Amino acid sequence: MITVARKYVFDFDSTLTRVEALDVLAEMTLSNREDRDEVIKEIQHITNLGIDGDISFTESLERRIRLLQANKKHLDPLVEELRKKISKSIASNKEFFEKYSEDIYVISCGFKEFIDPIVEEYNIPSDRVYANTFTFDEDGNITGFDEENVLASHNGKIACLKELNLEGEVQVIGDGYSDYVMREAGIAHKFFAYTENVHREKAASNADHVAPNLDEFLFVNDLPRNLSYPKNRIKILLLENVHPVAFDNLSEDGFSVELIDRSLTEEELIEKIKGVHVLGIRSKTQITPRVLDAANKLLVVGAFCIGTTQIDLNYCLKKGVVVFNAPYSNTRSVVEMAIGQIIMLMRNIFPRSVEIHNRQWNKTAANSTEVRGKNLGIVGYGNIGKQLSVLAEAMGMRVYYYDLEDRLALGNAKRCNTLEDLLNVSDVVSLHIDDNKANKNFIGDRELHQMRDGAYLINLSRGFVVDIPALVKALKEKKIAGAAIDVFPEEPRKNGPFKTPLQGLPNVILTPHIGGSTQEAQMNIADFVPNKIMDYINTGNTKDALNFPNIRLPKQNNAHRFLHIHRNLPGVMARINEVLAHYEMNISGQYLSTNDDLGYVITDLDKDYNRDVIKALKKVEHTIKFRVLY
Repeated sequence: MITVARKYVFDFDSTLTRVEALDVLAEMTLSNREDRDEVIKEIQHITNLGIDGDISFTESLERRIRLLQANKKHLDPLVEELRKKISKSIASNKEFFEKYSEDIYVISCGFKEFIDPIVEEYNIPSDRVYANTFTFDEDGNITGFDEENVLASHNGKIACLKELNLEGEVQVIGDGYSDYVMREAGIAHKFFAYTENVHREKAASNADHVAPNLDEFLFVNDLPRNLSYPKNRIKILLLENVHPVAFDNLSEDGFSVELIDRSLTEEELIEKIKGVHVLGIRSKTQITPRVLDAANKLLVVGAFCIGTTQIDLNYCLKKGVVVFNAPYSNTRSVVEMAIGQIIMLMRNIFPRSVEIHNRQWNKTAANSTEVRGKNLGIVGYGNIGKQLSVLAEAMGMRVYYYDLEDRLALGNAKRCNTLEDLLNVSDVVSLHIDDNKANKNFIGDRELHQMRDGAYLINLSRGFVVDIPALVKALKEKKIAGAAIDVFPEEPRKNGPFKTPLQGLPNVILTPHIGGSTQEAQMNIADFVPNKIMDYINTGNTKDALNFPNIRLPKQNNAHRFLHIHRNLPGVMARINEVLAHYEMNISGQYLSTNDDLGYVITDLDKDYNRDVIKALKKVEHTIKFRVLY
């Protein structure tokens, strides 16, 4: 509830628009000049000097106009170009400008010739736009500006606002120091440094409040806005050197993102996670109940990988925290590595390479075979297993697979009824099983002895599924001829020293959990997971969530959306609807999805309603989390 009359004074360049209009005009008028880039750069430099108060505005304006060489005919195309460059959050909050138009003013050192037609579309009439005007010669060339206009002089904005003598609290919103001086002079009550398009330290450091976008300004003032909660207030923490594309995707959507290039210990994360809304991790950071209890604002965990054993999914569910991962994004990378390892193992590439590095020449075909015609046994016929099946068959291998689920064979692949059947028939066994704890030591001494003599083992799945001491024994006894191991029962949190009993054994390829670590895979993951995170934060969608009821929601149309997460117990849904009925809510849509433990109900409503309903819904017994989106 606004209890004091306010007037809102906006700058134009780099505030209402994403650009400085004279810079855009320069790009148009100087397009055919060979020194175009140098002149534009000089104009931009002069612009910044004037904005930061390092030279007088009058000098800044005179120098720029001399360089422009513009004509009246350029102004209409300039206006059309500026219409395409309205600041993103300004364009999405037209409702504010329409509703509060009588309280909004534009005071700019730009020019009315291009400002008036732009702001008119935001319900700001020409008589509340205070700006300079051009002067022209008889041929329409821009020769200068009206020097009698107060805004053409040094500190002209101060004089202009003083002449207006506005009643009530005056708030100035702009990107430059020349906007701040109105606050400094005591004729404005607050200055908001607007940084959506450019961050000028001199303005920001003196501001009463830094507004990364108009949503933040409107939120602080409790004014009508397009977003219920400014995205810049949503803190995202990305750990373990997540690909920079993820940072770019989330930052461009307006979120505040922090990157840390390593995993954190439990104690470090407990301290760091306070106030964080979204946590992004890879495979090393452990999300424990203690971490989740400390996470006072956590909404989402994004696993930038396939496996999720590092996350307590059940406790996340209990806390109403949604978990997303990337089950498909790196499958091709893993498959290609498996193919490479099959060839290198069967050709004894690594022993021959080591010999050459040790200055020994040992040209021999001993124990070196083609993969064509050999039997590949795939344990786990999911996304990776199936792709491996297709590529291996294309190289002439005969493919066998074993999976607990009844999965359709691709190509000529043959399903084995038991693991033993597969081990008995395979020349190479490749493991692609999930992170179920029951799979610990899935391949142990017994299974290794069921393999063919001289067979090969590849593990690109989970470190704990292979009994390492049993594998070492089988290799030393030459029961199996080689192995490629990419994952280990215990892996360090960061790069550095590492020990395993497998080190030093011949024809054993050891890699540091890099099966999915290609540029392509990491970029795919950095696209996929942030999109899921943003979709949930922005709309409430939980499609592809690991631990949450999955629901794909329709687009929000001119409505407020209530998201209610609660324990799935009898009577909770009835109580929610009782509250909605009591407050006479006009519901345009309601969507419910549940699992054994949790219920997730989304209600779309007309915008006009008693805000007390929000407090009542939060008090419904067994409520876990509640959010409003609009």
